Amino acid sequence: MAQHSIWLYIAIMSLVSYLIRVLPVTLIRKQIRNRFIRSVLYYLPYVTLSVMTVPAIFAISSNPLCGIAALVVAAVIAWFSGNLLLSATGACVAVFLISLF
Repeated sequence: MAQHSIWLYIAIMSLVSYLIRVLPVTLIRKQIRNRFIRSVLYYLPYVTLSVMTVPAIFAISSNPLCGIAALVVAAVIAWFSGNLLLSATGACVAVFLISLF
């Protein structure tokens, strides 16, 4: 019995996941002209990435100072250079240096 319910859960999750991706494409045929909706859709990937990344930054070590230092260093490097690899490397170096002390 438990085996059947697992497959049912997987099927329902697959269907919901599929509908979330397909329904907007099939229902919205015209170009979106509403300025608010366009701005929401434009910034949605950045917000989603931030929501996933920022809690992970603070949970990186048992010392909260490491997370704060990583966030500040990465934000400063990203602001001035815009380079993702350089920002990630700087954050890792900041965590390493703070962890030494």
